Amino acid sequence: MARTMTAAPLTDPSDSPLPFVVQPAIGAPGPMVFASPHSGGWTPQDMGHSPALSPMTLRSAEDVGVDRLVAAGPRHGAPLIAARVSRAYIDLNRAPEEMDAILIDGVEGATSAKVAAGYGVIPRRAGDGTALYGRRLSAEEALVRLARVHAPYHAALEALMIESRARHGLALLIDWHSMPSRATGAGKRGARGVDIVLGDRHGAATRAGVTRRIRVLFEAEGLTVALNTPYAGGYATQRWGRPDEGFQAVQVEINRALYLDEATLEPSADHDRFQGLLTRVIEALSRETWPR
Repeated sequence: MARTMTAAPLTDPSDSPLPFVVQPAIGAPGPMVFASPHSGGWTPQDMGHSPALSPMTLRSAEDVGVDRLVAAGPRHGAPLIAARVSRAYIDLNRAPEEMDAILIDGVEGATSAKVAAGYGVIPRRAGDGTALYGRRLSAEEALVRLARVHAPYHAALEALMIESRARHGLALLIDWHSMPSRATGAGKRGARGVDIVLGDRHGAATRAGVTRRIRVLFEAEGLTVALNTPYAGGYATQRWGRPDEGFQAVQVEINRALYLDEATLEPSADHDRFQGLLTRVIEALSRETWPR
């Protein structure tokens, strides 16, 4: 039976789900590694956010159910690493140095548009724009989150990528996310919006043809696909998009309207149909021979 690897509990066991889990490939591992860094919904007790925040606000940046949508990955040779901790607590698709000096005392972090907007590695705002805190965080609080969650998650992902490259001469990270339908152009002059956005850092994160082949598989299922707009890939894509070293990466953004009731964050009537479609795409991906 496949063994599930887990991280250490974030605090004591009563507080807790684990910050992330790793489901190994079942059978022979292939060159792909799946990740779902934003699918966690657990808010640890030590977050200390504003008590008036609603659960919906806390979950507004969550990629709800994405880890379950891609659960077929391990059955097709792709180990899956998935967050359990909330993105509101720490963002696993940001660089550890993207610290927000407005939120965190005594820390000088890397400046970027995301950090300035309140979406650094420890977010200042929820996905809906609401301020998460009525206080400033100490540098110690921030560093503890990085040490207990961010660093172990990326160490586990690194181990999967290195193992895959050792077996196959390459490792291809598929970093799975979801996006609000409003971000896809839905509703504009009756448009349904883009279904999938593939981000490969404008071609820098993969060998030529890899992203195009992934696009073709989605389009064969009747989905509309955009490249790099509005999402070209985050920290994981940047870190692992190093084709000359045997590592490639593609970020996949899924329009939430395809499977989710965005008002309630519950599976929609189309959820099971879409999951079946996605499983077919995953199966097709597992049959591909990727260029090194």
